[in-house]
Amino acid sequence: MTDRFIRALRRQMVDVTPIWLMRQAGRSLPEYRRLRERWSLADIVRQPELCAEVTLQPVRRLGVDAAVMFADIMLPVRGMGVELELVESVGPVIAHPIRSQADVDALGEPAGEEAAPQVIEAVRHVVAASPVPVICFSGAPFTLASYLVEGQPTRDYKLVKRFMYEQPEAFQGLMGKLARVMAGYLRAQVEAGASAIQLFDSWVGALAPDDYQERVAPHTRAIFTALAPLGVPRIHFGTDTAGLLEAIVATGPDVVGLDWRIRLDHGWRRLAGLGVQGNLDPAVLLGPAQLVRERAMAVLRQAGGRPGHVFNLGHGVLPETTVENLQLLVDTVHSASLQALAEEVVEARA
Repeated sequence: MTDRFIRALRRQMVDVTPIWLMRQAGRSLPEYRRLRERWSLADIVRQPELCAEVTLQPVRRLGVDAAVMFADIMLPVRGMGVELELVESVGPVIAHPIRSQADVDALGEPAGEEAAPQVIEAVRHVVAASPVPVICFSGAPFTLASYLVEGQPTRDYKLVKRFMYEQPEAFQGLMGKLARVMAGYLRAQVEAGASAIQLFDSWVGALAPDDYQERVAPHTRAIFTALAPLGVPRIHFGTDTAGLLEAIVATGPDVVGLDWRIRLDHGWRRLAGLGVQGNLDPAVLLGPAQLVRERAMAVLRQAGGRPGHVFNLGHGVLPETTVENLQLLVDTVHSASLQALAEEVVEARA
């Protein structure tokens, strides 16, 4: 098994910059689309063997350096007693959104694998067959709470923020339950063979810095602290987080993912010695080949060949992305000389 991905997460020297892509499993691959002609998203995640097949498709097709599990961040909340539906082109839709302390009290706290046993079984299948390290993940408490309170994806987060302000004890109770369940769920994935974990706090950029530090960060920190003894690299990812980077660092990840709204070199300087993941704008992959090459090389130049960079997008692969551009991106990153990039940085500083 190639280990350049894990070495990079640990800020060790690698032969080439490793690359994986959020939502690389599915989305643009024709072999995935053929499967979707027979099975829905819900069908796939219910079948561990089929879920494993989708997870491994981009590894075979693109030559990426890690396999990321094909799953949804909301699956383990079903184990907490939440009734939800994964609606095509919408996302998770909650049948009975959280509105009160009583709703929070009614949520269960399944232990480890019990939260989503089908996912853990799929992890075992992937680990047994994958030639590259396997990344597992969960949603972070605030992002999960946003779905549970809002009832579906949102752009303004007014319901979850109102809940946070008007019912602070209930909000903290919800966050605590989510943190404990996700820590156990992630531990179960590592015990099933995951080589790294990523905590998705996709919507945390909607928060003011003080609210993040006081009301959310302690629960994120609790998850990273619980996972520290396992010894696997822990990645934090969020969007619109340029104003929160120092507070995110303080929660205890090993690597911080950046979106495209901040230059990678500027963001990395604020990460206090941690590794960095990112951060090409996914929309670039909708453009011409030359633009893909130029923008990929721009990110690599900002990383400067320094240990600790894992190439990724600033968010997930867009469905309209062509396989040709995905392959071009992987090949461009793998063919770039780390030594030449490092020499460019030295010359620029001279």
